[in-house]
Amino acid sequence: MEWSIQEIARKAGTTSRTLRHYGERGLLEPSRIGANGYRYYDQAALVRLQRILLLRELGLSLPAIAEVLEGQRDTPAALRTHLLLLEQERERIGRQIEAVRTTLHKTENGEELMAEEVFDGFDHTRYEEEVTERWGRDAYEKGDRWWRSLDAAGKKAFMDEQADIARAFAQALKDGLPADSDEVQAIAGRQVAWLSTTTTPSREYVIGLGRMYVDDPRFTENYDKHGEGTAVLVRDAMEIYAERNL
Repeated sequence: MEWSIQEIARKAGTTSRTLRHYGERGLLEPSRIGANGYRYYDQAALVRLQRILLLRELGLSLPAIAEVLEGQRDTPAALRTHLLLLEQERERIGRQIEAVRTTLHKTENGEELMAEEVFDGFDHTRYEEEVTERWGRDAYEKGDRWWRSLDAAGKKAFMDEQADIARAFAQALKDGLPADSDEVQAIAGRQVAWLSTTTTPSREYVIGLGRMYVDDPRFTENYDKHGEGTAVLVRDAMEIYAERNL
């Protein structure tokens, strides 16, 4: 049995673009390509995609995933490892649920809260290693201190601004505006200003981050959910902006 790229994308909760990107990176080749140019995937490809998605959820980059897949040719053994990690994650989420239930119960009944109960199962540093590796320890610590200093309203405003910028890029793409147009460059300026809230973005930083929006499916999907191809426009616009202004 085999499935088309559209069927697999829909069932896996991803996009055809992401699957094609995996193919270009040598991570997920289609089992065959039809006469109409459509890509089809068999059962072995499905299992491999499941492994890729699981590794993505663990925060691994695509090059790291390629190394893991190359080094773990014993698929059942690899899946047993994934299963163990998922069970650990389920246990952690279960602890979070119980922590929130306890907090709700004690708050409603005026009981004293214990810090160990409130924060059981929570981990606010899950991206610490990745950020440190990409941009250095100082960048992580500065960003972490800034984020923790915000109240709920401040955090929401920060994320809402980013979502609004993403929608503006998507609308520009729909309008057929090129990356070097004044309108798109103005949006790129908003993006860089948003980044400046937590760091002092250099030319290399902005260009590298823009490329990551395309190379890393986690970021690609964050933009492309507003319109497929948006991440590519963001990448190109940020590179042009950085070369002109930084």
